[in-house]
Amino acid sequence: MKQETFSDIIKKYDRKDIEKQIYSKTEADVIAALNKERRDLSDFMALISPAAEKYLEQMANVSHKLTRKRFGNTVQLYLPLYLSNYCENQCVYCGFNAANKINRKVLDKSEIEAEIDAIKHFGFEHILLVTGESNYHAGVDYLADAIRQVKEEFSQVTIEVQPLDTDGYIKLKEAGLHGCYIYQETYNQETYNNYHLKGKKADYSYRLETPDRLGQAGVYKIGLGCLLGLEDWRIDSFYTALHLKYLEKKYWKSKYCLSFPRLRPHVGSFQPNYPISDAQLVQLICAYRMLDGEVELSISVRESAKFRDNIYKLGITSMSAGSKTEPGGYAINSHALEQFEVHDGRTPQEIESMLKQNNYEAVWKDWDPYMG
Repeated sequence: MKQETFSDIIKKYDRKDIEKQIYSKTEADVIAALNKERRDLSDFMALISPAAEKYLEQMANVSHKLTRKRFGNTVQLYLPLYLSNYCENQCVYCGFNAANKINRKVLDKSEIEAEIDAIKHFGFEHILLVTGESNYHAGVDYLADAIRQVKEEFSQVTIEVQPLDTDGYIKLKEAGLHGCYIYQETYNQETYNNYHLKGKKADYSYRLETPDRLGQAGVYKIGLGCLLGLEDWRIDSFYTALHLKYLEKKYWKSKYCLSFPRLRPHVGSFQPNYPISDAQLVQLICAYRMLDGEVELSISVRESAKFRDNIYKLGITSMSAGSKTEPGGYAINSHALEQFEVHDGRTPQEIESMLKQNNYEAVWKDWDPYMG
Protein backbone atom coordinates (compact mmCIF):
# COMPACT_ATOMS: atom_id res chain seq x y z
CA MET A 1 0.00 0.00 0.00
CA LYS A 2 1.43 3.38 -1.05
CA GLN A 3 2.26 5.63 1.86
CA GLU A 4 0.42 8.97 1.89
CA THR A 5 2.60 11.90 0.82
CA PHE A 6 2.05 15.62 0.55
CA SER A 7 0.82 15.09 -3.02
CA ASP A 8 -2.19 13.36 -1.49
CA ILE A 9 -2.69 16.06 1.15
CA ILE A 10 -2.59 19.02 -1.22
CA LYS A 11 -5.37 17.57 -3.37
CA LYS A 12 -7.75 18.15 -0.47
CA TYR A 13 -7.27 21.94 -0.77
CA ASP A 14 -8.82 23.96 -3.58
CA ARG A 15 -6.66 26.93 -4.55
CA LYS A 16 -9.64 29.16 -5.36
CA ASP A 17 -11.13 28.41 -1.97
CA ILE A 18 -7.84 29.16 -0.21
CA GLU A 19 -7.64 32.48 -2.06
CA LYS A 20 -11.17 33.36 -0.99
CA GLN A 21 -10.48 32.49 2.64
CA ILE A 22 -7.31 34.60 2.78
CA TYR A 23 -8.80 37.67 1.12
CA SER A 24 -11.98 37.53 3.18
CA LYS A 25 -10.16 37.71 6.53
CA THR A 26 -11.16 40.73 8.58
CA GLU A 27 -9.42 42.97 11.10
CA ALA A 28 -11.24 41.05 13.82
CA ASP A 29 -9.60 37.85 12.56
CA VAL A 30 -6.19 39.53 12.63
CA ILE A 31 -6.67 40.84 16.17
CA ALA A 32 -7.80 37.40 17.33
CA ALA A 33 -4.68 35.83 15.79
CA LEU A 34 -2.45 38.44 17.41
CA ASN A 35 -3.88 37.68 20.83
CA LYS A 36 -3.46 33.90 20.69
CA GLU A 37 -0.54 32.02 22.18
CA ARG A 38 -0.84 29.12 19.71
CA ARG A 39 -1.90 29.80 16.15
CA ASP A 40 -3.22 27.49 13.44
CA LEU A 41 -3.34 27.74 9.66
CA SER A 42 -6.54 29.77 9.77
CA ASP A 43 -4.75 32.33 11.94
CA PHE A 44 -1.84 32.27 9.47
CA MET A 45 -4.28 33.14 6.69
CA ALA A 46 -5.41 36.16 8.69
CA LEU A 47 -1.83 37.28 9.34
CA ILE A 48 -0.87 37.19 5.64
CA SER A 49 -4.13 38.77 4.48
CA PRO A 50 -4.51 42.37 3.28
CA ALA A 51 -6.43 43.06 6.50
CA ALA A 52 -3.22 42.49 8.49
CA GLU A 53 -1.12 45.10 6.68
CA LYS A 54 -2.08 47.89 9.10
CA TYR A 55 -1.04 45.67 12.04
CA LEU A 56 2.54 45.19 10.86
CA GLU A 57 4.09 46.89 13.89
CA GLN A 58 2.16 44.66 16.31
CA MET A 59 3.11 41.59 14.29
CA ALA A 60 6.75 42.62 14.29
CA ASN A 61 6.74 43.02 18.07
CA VAL A 62 5.24 39.58 18.64
CA SER A 63 7.58 37.97 16.10
CA HIS A 64 10.62 39.61 17.68
CA LYS A 65 9.70 38.33 21.15
CA LEU A 66 9.03 34.79 19.91
CA THR A 67 12.32 34.69 18.02
CA ARG A 68 14.38 35.92 20.96
CA LYS A 69 12.61 33.47 23.28
CA ARG A 70 13.62 30.48 21.15
CA PHE A 71 16.88 31.59 19.48
CA GLY A 72 18.19 34.34 21.76
CA ASN A 73 20.26 37.18 20.31
CA THR A 74 21.92 34.98 17.70
CA VAL A 75 21.96 34.83 13.90
CA GLN A 76 23.46 31.85 12.12
CA LEU A 77 25.71 32.79 9.17
CA TYR A 78 26.26 30.47 6.22
CA LEU A 79 28.06 30.53 2.89
CA PRO A 80 27.04 28.90 -0.42
CA LEU A 81 29.73 27.16 -2.44
CA TYR A 82 28.54 26.79 -6.03
CA LEU A 83 29.92 23.58 -7.54
CA SER A 84 28.27 23.73 -10.98
CA ASN A 85 25.96 25.84 -13.11
CA TYR A 86 25.14 23.08 -15.60
CA CYS A 87 21.39 22.59 -15.68
CA GLU A 88 19.06 20.31 -17.65
CA ASN A 89 15.95 22.39 -16.90
CA GLN A 90 14.46 25.33 -18.73
CA CYS A 91 13.05 27.58 -16.01
CA VAL A 92 12.02 30.94 -17.43
CA TYR A 93 13.14 32.90 -14.35
CA CYS A 94 16.63 31.44 -13.81
CA GLY A 95 20.01 32.38 -15.22
CA PHE A 96 21.09 28.70 -15.19
CA ASN A 97 18.33 27.90 -17.76
CA ALA A 98 19.65 25.20 -20.11
CA ALA A 99 18.64 27.31 -23.11
CA ASN A 100 20.80 30.28 -22.03
CA LYS A 101 24.08 30.62 -23.91
CA ILE A 102 26.42 31.07 -20.97
CA ASN A 103 29.77 29.83 -19.73
CA ARG A 104 29.21 26.53 -17.93
CA LYS A 105 31.47 25.18 -15.23
CA VAL A 106 31.64 22.18 -12.90
CA LEU A 107 34.36 22.20 -10.27
CA ASP A 108 36.77 19.29 -10.01
CA LYS A 109 38.40 18.20 -6.75
CA SER A 110 41.36 20.55 -7.07
CA GLU A 111 39.06 23.49 -7.81
CA ILE A 112 36.85 22.61 -4.84
CA GLU A 113 39.97 22.56 -2.70
CA ALA A 114 40.93 26.01 -3.97
CA GLU A 115 37.47 27.31 -3.07
CA ILE A 116 37.74 25.76 0.40
CA ASP A 117 41.15 27.38 0.94
CA ALA A 118 39.71 30.76 -0.09
CA ILE A 119 36.75 30.66 2.30
CA LYS A 120 37.69 28.62 5.35
CA HIS A 121 39.50 31.57 6.99
CA PHE A 122 36.16 33.41 7.26
CA GLY A 123 35.25 31.21 10.23
CA PHE A 124 32.36 29.19 8.82
CA GLU A 125 31.91 25.65 10.16
CA HIS A 126 28.74 25.06 8.12
CA ILE A 127 28.62 25.32 4.32
CA LEU A 128 25.93 25.04 1.64
CA LEU A 129 26.83 23.24 -1.59
CA VAL A 130 24.83 24.43 -4.61
CA THR A 131 24.56 23.18 -8.18
CA GLY A 132 22.34 23.58 -11.18
CA GLU A 133 20.06 20.60 -11.70
CA SER A 134 22.09 18.18 -13.82
CA ASN A 135 22.40 14.52 -12.90
CA TYR A 136 24.92 14.09 -15.72
CA HIS A 137 27.37 16.76 -14.56
CA ALA A 138 26.69 16.69 -10.81
CA GLY A 139 24.95 13.44 -9.95
CA VAL A 140 24.80 11.49 -6.69
CA ASP A 141 28.36 10.12 -6.92
CA TYR A 142 29.81 13.58 -7.64
CA LEU A 143 27.83 15.09 -4.76
CA ALA A 144 28.84 12.32 -2.34
CA ASP A 145 32.52 12.85 -3.21
CA ALA A 146 32.13 16.62 -2.80
CA ILE A 147 30.45 16.22 0.60
CA ARG A 148 33.23 13.93 1.83
CA GLN A 149 35.87 16.37 0.59
CA VAL A 150 34.24 19.42 2.16
CA LYS A 151 33.59 17.57 5.43
CA GLU A 152 37.34 17.44 5.96
CA GLU A 153 37.29 21.20 6.61
CA PHE A 154 33.70 21.94 7.66
CA SER A 155 31.72 20.17 10.36
CA GLN A 156 28.34 20.41 8.58
CA VAL A 157 27.34 20.30 4.92
CA THR A 158 23.92 21.08 3.42
CA ILE A 159 22.98 21.00 -0.25
CA GLU A 160 20.71 22.77 -2.71
CA VAL A 161 20.69 20.57 -5.82
CA GLN A 162 18.31 18.65 -8.08
CA PRO A 163 15.69 16.40 -6.41
CA LEU A 164 16.94 12.85 -5.83
CA ASP A 165 15.28 9.57 -5.00
CA THR A 166 15.31 8.23 -1.45
CA ASP A 167 18.30 5.95 -2.04
CA GLY A 168 20.26 8.92 -3.37
CA TYR A 169 19.61 10.90 -0.21
CA ILE A 170 20.55 7.91 1.93
CA LYS A 171 23.88 7.69 0.07
CA LEU A 172 24.54 11.40 0.62
CA LYS A 173 23.61 11.11 4.28
CA GLU A 174 26.14 8.29 4.62
CA ALA A 175 28.71 10.61 3.03
CA GLY A 176 28.01 13.20 5.74
CA LEU A 177 25.01 15.20 4.53
CA HIS A 178 23.47 17.39 7.24
CA GLY A 179 20.54 18.99 5.39
CA CYS A 180 18.91 19.78 2.07
CA TYR A 181 16.99 22.77 0.71
CA ILE A 182 14.39 22.11 -1.96
CA TYR A 183 12.01 24.79 -3.21
CA GLN A 184 8.74 24.02 -4.94
CA GLU A 185 8.89 27.50 -6.57
CA THR A 186 5.07 27.55 -6.86
CA TYR A 187 2.39 25.22 -5.55
CA ASN A 188 0.03 26.21 -8.36
CA GLN A 189 -0.05 23.07 -10.47
CA GLU A 190 -2.15 24.76 -13.17
CA THR A 191 0.57 27.31 -13.97
CA TYR A 192 3.64 25.36 -12.84
CA ASN A 193 4.62 24.29 -16.35
CA ASN A 194 4.38 27.86 -17.64
CA TYR A 195 7.59 28.48 -15.70
CA HIS A 196 9.25 25.06 -15.98
CA LEU A 197 9.31 24.26 -19.67
CA LYS A 198 11.63 21.26 -19.93
CA GLY A 199 13.71 18.96 -17.77
CA LYS A 200 13.04 16.92 -14.66
CA LYS A 201 11.89 20.02 -12.84
CA ALA A 202 8.83 20.13 -15.10
CA ASP A 203 7.54 17.10 -13.15
CA TYR A 204 5.44 18.91 -10.54
CA SER A 205 4.57 15.84 -8.46
CA TYR A 206 8.11 14.47 -8.30
CA ARG A 207 9.37 17.79 -7.00
CA LEU A 208 6.47 18.13 -4.56
CA GLU A 209 7.26 14.77 -2.97
CA THR A 210 10.99 15.49 -2.58
CA PRO A 211 10.72 16.56 1.10
CA ASP A 212 8.90 13.28 1.75
CA ARG A 213 11.86 11.40 0.32
CA LEU A 214 14.23 13.47 2.46
CA GLY A 215 12.16 12.63 5.53
CA GLN A 216 12.13 8.94 4.61
CA ALA A 217 15.91 9.02 4.23
CA GLY A 218 16.24 10.53 7.70
CA VAL A 219 17.99 13.74 6.57
CA TYR A 220 18.32 15.93 9.63
CA LYS A 221 17.42 19.33 8.18
CA ILE A 222 14.91 20.07 5.41
CA GLY A 223 14.49 23.51 3.84
CA LEU A 224 11.32 24.68 2.08
CA GLY A 225 10.20 27.77 0.20
CA CYS A 226 8.52 29.20 -2.86
CA LEU A 227 9.91 31.71 -5.34
CA LEU A 228 8.24 34.98 -4.44
CA GLY A 229 7.07 36.70 -7.58
CA LEU A 230 5.80 33.79 -9.68
CA GLU A 231 2.28 33.55 -8.24
CA ASP A 232 0.24 35.30 -5.54
CA TRP A 233 2.63 35.18 -2.59
CA ARG A 234 -0.17 34.86 -0.08
CA ILE A 235 -1.59 31.69 -1.62
CA ASP A 236 1.75 30.02 -2.27
CA SER A 237 2.90 30.88 1.25
CA PHE A 238 -0.20 29.24 2.72
CA TYR A 239 0.68 26.04 0.85
CA THR A 240 4.27 26.30 2.11
CA ALA A 241 2.92 26.56 5.66
CA LEU A 242 0.63 23.59 5.04
CA HIS A 243 3.62 21.63 3.72
CA LEU A 244 5.70 22.57 6.76
CA LYS A 245 3.06 21.46 9.24
CA TYR A 246 2.56 18.16 7.41
CA LEU A 247 6.30 17.43 7.46
CA GLU A 248 6.79 18.43 11.09
CA LYS A 249 4.08 15.99 12.13
CA LYS A 250 5.17 13.09 9.91
CA TYR A 251 8.97 13.41 10.01
CA TRP A 252 9.31 14.81 13.49
CA LYS A 253 12.95 13.80 13.91
CA SER A 254 13.98 16.31 11.23
CA LYS A 255 14.21 20.07 11.74
CA TYR A 256 12.96 22.62 9.23
CA CYS A 257 13.93 25.92 7.65
CA LEU A 258 11.97 28.32 5.45
CA SER A 259 13.62 30.65 2.93
CA PHE A 260 12.24 33.73 1.14
CA PRO A 261 13.81 34.09 -2.31
CA ARG A 262 12.48 37.04 -4.32
CA LEU A 263 13.03 37.19 -8.05
CA ARG A 264 16.15 39.16 -8.98
CA PRO A 265 17.73 40.19 -12.33
CA HIS A 266 19.29 37.41 -14.43
CA VAL A 267 20.10 36.61 -18.04
CA GLY A 268 16.73 36.79 -19.81
CA SER A 269 13.72 39.04 -19.59
CA PHE A 270 11.34 37.38 -17.12
CA GLN A 271 9.79 39.82 -14.67
CA PRO A 272 7.79 38.97 -11.53
CA ASN A 273 4.10 38.38 -12.15
CA TYR A 274 3.14 39.13 -8.56
CA PRO A 275 5.74 41.45 -6.97
CA ILE A 276 5.98 41.42 -3.19
CA SER A 277 7.00 44.65 -1.45
CA ASP A 278 9.44 44.97 1.43
CA ALA A 279 6.57 45.59 3.85
CA GLN A 280 4.72 42.52 2.59
CA LEU A 281 7.84 40.39 2.95
CA VAL A 282 8.18 41.56 6.56
CA GLN A 283 4.51 40.68 7.08
CA LEU A 284 5.09 37.20 5.68
CA ILE A 285 8.18 36.52 7.78
CA CYS A 286 6.42 37.65 10.96
CA ALA A 287 3.37 35.53 10.11
CA TYR A 288 5.52 32.40 9.77
CA ARG A 289 7.23 33.09 13.09
CA MET A 290 3.87 33.57 14.80
CA LEU A 291 2.66 30.28 13.32
CA ASP A 292 5.79 28.33 14.27
CA GLY A 293 8.19 29.42 16.99
CA GLU A 294 10.66 26.60 16.26
CA VAL A 295 11.19 26.84 12.49
CA GLU A 296 14.34 28.54 11.24
CA LEU A 297 13.78 31.48 8.88
CA SER A 298 16.53 32.34 6.43
CA ILE A 299 17.28 35.35 4.21
CA SER A 300 19.89 35.45 1.44
CA VAL A 301 22.02 38.12 -0.21
CA ARG A 302 19.27 38.57 -2.79
CA GLU A 303 18.05 41.23 -0.34
CA SER A 304 19.69 44.60 0.28
CA ALA A 305 21.95 45.33 3.22
CA LYS A 306 19.41 47.82 4.58
CA PHE A 307 16.60 45.28 4.51
CA ARG A 308 18.71 42.52 6.06
CA ASP A 309 19.99 44.84 8.80
CA ASN A 310 16.44 45.22 10.04
CA ILE A 311 14.68 41.94 9.29
CA TYR A 312 16.89 39.68 11.43
CA LYS A 313 15.51 41.40 14.52
CA LEU A 314 11.96 40.53 13.51
CA GLY A 315 12.17 36.79 12.92
CA ILE A 316 15.09 35.78 10.72
CA THR A 317 17.50 33.32 12.35
CA SER A 318 20.01 32.67 9.56
CA MET A 319 21.49 34.65 6.68
CA SER A 320 24.12 34.13 4.03
CA ALA A 321 27.21 36.32 4.17
CA GLY A 322 29.93 37.05 1.63
CA SER A 323 28.16 34.96 -1.00
CA LYS A 324 29.36 34.36 -4.55
CA THR A 325 26.70 32.77 -6.74
CA GLU A 326 28.82 31.36 -9.56
CA PRO A 327 31.07 28.24 -9.60
CA GLY A 328 34.61 29.19 -8.64
CA GLY A 329 33.55 32.60 -7.42
CA TYR A 330 35.78 32.68 -4.33
CA ALA A 331 39.13 31.63 -5.78
CA ILE A 332 39.04 30.68 -9.45
CA ASN A 333 37.38 33.69 -11.12
CA SER A 334 35.87 31.36 -13.73
CA HIS A 335 33.61 34.07 -15.19
CA ALA A 336 30.74 31.59 -15.11
CA LEU A 337 27.29 33.12 -14.85
CA GLU A 338 25.85 33.99 -11.44
CA GLN A 339 22.52 32.36 -10.59
CA PHE A 340 21.19 35.70 -9.33
CA GLU A 341 22.49 39.18 -8.62
CA VAL A 342 23.90 39.74 -5.13
CA HIS A 343 22.40 42.80 -3.39
CA ASP A 344 24.31 42.60 -0.10
CA GLY A 345 27.99 42.34 -0.97
CA ARG A 346 29.42 42.76 2.54
CA THR A 347 32.04 40.35 3.83
CA PRO A 348 31.21 37.86 6.60
CA GLN A 349 33.26 39.96 9.02
CA GLU A 350 31.27 43.08 8.12
CA ILE A 351 28.03 41.20 8.79
CA GLU A 352 29.43 39.94 12.09
CA SER A 353 30.43 43.48 13.06
CA MET A 354 26.96 44.79 12.24
CA LEU A 355 25.40 42.10 14.45
CA LYS A 356 27.79 42.84 17.34
CA GLN A 357 26.95 46.54 17.20
CA ASN A 358 23.32 45.56 17.79
CA ASN A 359 24.14 43.14 20.64
CA TYR A 360 23.64 40.04 18.52
CA GLU A 361 26.05 37.12 18.19
CA ALA A 362 27.05 35.59 14.86
CA VAL A 363 26.89 31.78 14.94
CA TRP A 364 29.12 30.10 12.37
CA LYS A 365 27.69 26.60 12.63
CA ASP A 366 24.20 25.12 12.27
CA TRP A 367 22.58 23.61 15.35
CA ASP A 368 23.64 20.02 15.97
CA PRO A 369 21.09 17.19 16.29
CA TYR A 370 20.08 16.47 19.86
CA MET A 371 21.40 13.00 20.64
CA GLY A 372 19.87 12.56 24.08
